[in-house]
Amino acid sequence: MAKVNLVDKKVQMSRSEIIKFQLMSHCYFQKLAMSESDYNCLTLLGGMGESDLTEFCTLAASHNIFKTTQTVRNCLVRMERQGLISKEGKSKKRIALSPDLKIQTLGNVLLNYKVFHIES
Repeated sequence: MAKVNLVDKKVQMSRSEIIKFQLMSHCYFQKLAMSESDYNCLTLLGGMGESDLTEFCTLAASHNIFKTTQTVRNCLVRMERQGLISKEGKSKKRIALSPDLKIQTLGNVLLNYKVFHIES
């Protein structure tokens, strides 16, 4: 049996921090390059849940995540291609974090990651 050095950390986070941490972990494991603004945009969307596209773009721009609503839209198009968000609807589009990510955004959340490296 291999000996393992175990690091056990317990950290309490705010709701937005734990959403962002889950997003950052997912993107790291999938090797997706993201900017801080990208993470902040996804975190805002995760905290809001399913949202109207136009309203979300206006809100993200007003939070100074990106300077304009068009920049937010461009970011969302890129994230949709990467499978991070889903869009539904024709004229009045709705957006949300992709359910495939399994990001927990409501209630009490406990993340239990087990990440390891075994020397050969």
